[in-house]
Amino acid sequence: MARRRAFESLEDQPDAAKSMSIHRRARRFLAARVLLIMAVLLSFWFLSKVVMISRLSRIEALSNRGVGVGNRHAGVVNDRGSSDNSETSNLWKQPILNDRYYKCINRSRHEPGPTNTTNGYILVHANGGLNQMKIGISDMVAVAKIMNATLVLPHLDVSSYWTDKSGFKDLFNWRHFMDVLKDDIDIVESLPPKLASVPPLRKPAISWSKPSYYRKVAQVLKRHKVIRFPQTDSRLVNNGLAGSIQRLRCRAMYEALRYEDGIEELAKKLIGRLRENDEPYLALHLRYEKDMLAFTGCNHSLSSAESNDLELLRNKTAHWRDKVINGTEKRLRGECPMTPRESAVFLEALGFPSSTKIYIVAGKTYGQNGIDPLRSKYPNIYTHSDLFTEEELRPFKRRQNKLAALDYIVALESDVFVHTYEGNMAKAVEGHRRFEGFRKTISPNKQKFVKLIDDMDGGLISWEDFSRRVKKSHEDRVGLPSRRQSGQSFKSEENFYANPFPGCICGKETY
Repeated sequence: MARRRAFESLEDQPDAAKSMSIHRRARRFLAARVLLIMAVLLSFWFLSKVVMISRLSRIEALSNRGVGVGNRHAGVVNDRGSSDNSETSNLWKQPILNDRYYKCINRSRHEPGPTNTTNGYILVHANGGLNQMKIGISDMVAVAKIMNATLVLPHLDVSSYWTDKSGFKDLFNWRHFMDVLKDDIDIVESLPPKLASVPPLRKPAISWSKPSYYRKVAQVLKRHKVIRFPQTDSRLVNNGLAGSIQRLRCRAMYEALRYEDGIEELAKKLIGRLRENDEPYLALHLRYEKDMLAFTGCNHSLSSAESNDLELLRNKTAHWRDKVINGTEKRLRGECPMTPRESAVFLEALGFPSSTKIYIVAGKTYGQNGIDPLRSKYPNIYTHSDLFTEEELRPFKRRQNKLAALDYIVALESDVFVHTYEGNMAKAVEGHRRFEGFRKTISPNKQKFVKLIDDMDGGLISWEDFSRRVKKSHEDRVGLPSRRQSGQSFKSEENFYANPFPGCICGKETY
């Protein structure tokens, strides 16, 4: 009745008064809507700030926790998998081998140190990517010893695919390098003034050379005083060297070539963030990158346009375009990098659950689908850009070799390392993990795997049969001790730095 009387009262008002009342109500309604919209927008802004602050706080908290590089316990690693399944837990287990093998790289009391007189100075131009340069520098340390020469701090490659301008002192702790090797060879920062203006003799060393070759070069050095080696990759044989020379190669590679402090510290932070909640992580060297695909001539799973793009890059590079390559045949021989999809199928066949935390040790994945085929199965994928703030990564901007150094440490310290192509980084990390106690490293038998996955895709075998065969063929490919054997050719035999046993790893006499 009250509402009816109010309505009748309104009806009795003149038309102008009724109009004013209606307008006042409309204005109040509009004002209320504006306030509501502003409140919603303010809430969204506030929420976004909370999320951003929470993320930064999480990174800061994790960085304060930290995990020291190299701080690993001997024996079996705790089962830290996210699954209670015993088969999944076994994937993270490390073998107990410390009672049977040990590092043996210390100098013998009978090994001579640097002599009072040097045959001359050698300038080293380390070529290739970071790990190829590290291997080359380690070999050149041994070469300096064989030649009784003084080594000038190496010059790094700045004209390769990545065009990283970082020098030796930017990447490595150069004082530590000189100090570790001071009892083996003489190392100087630069040529003495009296020789600085003398044009050095350019001497491209022969690949896979024996010490006898370098002793002959030493006689040339005596006359010219300064020799420049323009390349360092694969310039020393893998086998047949004196034990003292093999040990020196390992002292250079595993002890002297320490990264500069900024890289080491940032790597500790990254590892700490990956090991949040004491979870294990797998480092995957996914070498499906543009430069590697152009170099190998592999284009499986790529579009015609992408394949043509790789061909153009290959033809622009003088030492790549000389070879005619059939990418399909290379893949069937197991000589191509695994695709992101093949990598996902491989890990799943081995039993790694979709919750596995994976750190990608590589640059940008090539192809229009990128890393998506892997991420669709394993969503917990991380790279350095996911785990660092822009401020933390600023010193690494346009410094691909510094980022590669960071990835190297994270791969070395991972609970499981898996590589998908036998390049220099895979060799270097695998050998270093063997040296550090045969840490679990899965080396795919790609020739068998390609045949199996093609058969499964063609409907010739079931998933169950495929998974069983993949597991069976990789039981002995997890980085367990095996003595390095000489091959029919230097190029095809196992690389010294991929397996420094024997030479730098020794077995106890009781075994």
